[in-house]
Amino acid sequence: MSAPVRPGEGGTDTEPAKESDPAGLNTRTAGARSHAAGTGDPGRPPADISAAKTPPRNRRGAPALLTAGLVAALVVLGLLSARIGAYGIPVGDVLGSLAHRSGLGGAPLDRVAESVLWNVRLPRVVLALLVGASLGCAGALMQGVFGNPLAEPGVIGISSGAAVGAVASIALGLTFLGNWTVAACAFVSGLATVLLVYVLSRSGGRTEVVTLILTGIAVNAFAGALIGLFVFYADNAQISQITFWQLGSLAQATWPKVLAVLPCALLGLLVAPFYARKLDLLSLGERSARHLGVDVERLRVALVLVVALFTAAAVAVAGIVTFVGLLVPHLLRMAAGPGHRFLVPGSALGGAAVLVAADLAARTVAQPAELPLGVLTALLGSPFFFWLLRRTRRRQGGWA
Repeated sequence: MSAPVRPGEGGTDTEPAKESDPAGLNTRTAGARSHAAGTGDPGRPPADISAAKTPPRNRRGAPALLTAGLVAALVVLGLLSARIGAYGIPVGDVLGSLAHRSGLGGAPLDRVAESVLWNVRLPRVVLALLVGASLGCAGALMQGVFGNPLAEPGVIGISSGAAVGAVASIALGLTFLGNWTVAACAFVSGLATVLLVYVLSRSGGRTEVVTLILTGIAVNAFAGALIGLFVFYADNAQISQITFWQLGSLAQATWPKVLAVLPCALLGLLVAPFYARKLDLLSLGERSARHLGVDVERLRVALVLVVALFTAAAVAVAGIVTFVGLLVPHLLRMAAGPGHRFLVPGSALGGAAVLVAADLAARTVAQPAELPLGVLTALLGSPFFFWLLRRTRRRQGGWA
């Protein structure tokens, strides 16, 4: 065993680390890797290491409390969204109609109220729930894969790729699937864009995060150019339809659209939690994760495909709705810590609650007009993004 180094001596282990990382950017990763390797800080006793692994007491019960709160908020927001509108329906009547349709008693409403509730309000509430859950969970997965709280589904071109398909189908007047043409083109185009980004960013059998993000930025720029080209050749009616779709909305929600999104959302929501432990290991760094048995390349491919499935399905039926995948996971991470076992399902619940609330606000704030959903989420999400940028920069001591 080597002799312990005294604090006053010049050959300490801490000084070289400070010189090589003056901004302190790698402190968290280095500490995490040392704990994963079972070593820790040479200057600390083992008790400190075990204490560092133990979550703070005030956060131990946070996931359970947040889950209960999110479920309660989602139920309340869903009932309010079904109740409030140009044709008001009391909450008691909503519950009675739901119980009647479920065979649990209750009573049917009059013909007009029943039609409004089941053909207009409830499809919109359920679609907002599915789209919000998909975007929230996709954001949590993206941030886990990239190890960056500023990542969101649009960063690798999924949203812009889906938009190209939708805009092309509108501008070219495609109708081969009837009312489903725009949604189908958006879904296929979104998935194809992700696969293209992944193939272009792959080199030597591996895909680096930085290369993937930069390729996504380039594809986003190219997709924007294609959208502008289609808009240039579209007529006035098509331009109005393209603009409305790009702004994001759930005004055209129907039960067939709900059934179209449901398989993609359920498949993703069932698969995503099984990757929570591997995402926690990946947060220690790629090298440490590989030492702990994680196939990083296979994990990244699987999660990028899950994110593409989530986002392409959501964009196909709701248009471009931004910042849900950025805002929700980061708020939950701040409240309950970075563990993905809660963060992944919690982000789905939080995203659903946020989008149901945003859709309710979009159709009631400016009655009888309706605000575009994507505009409203961008208005709320942009200031949060600016704050997040400043907070991240301040904590890291600057950008390296």
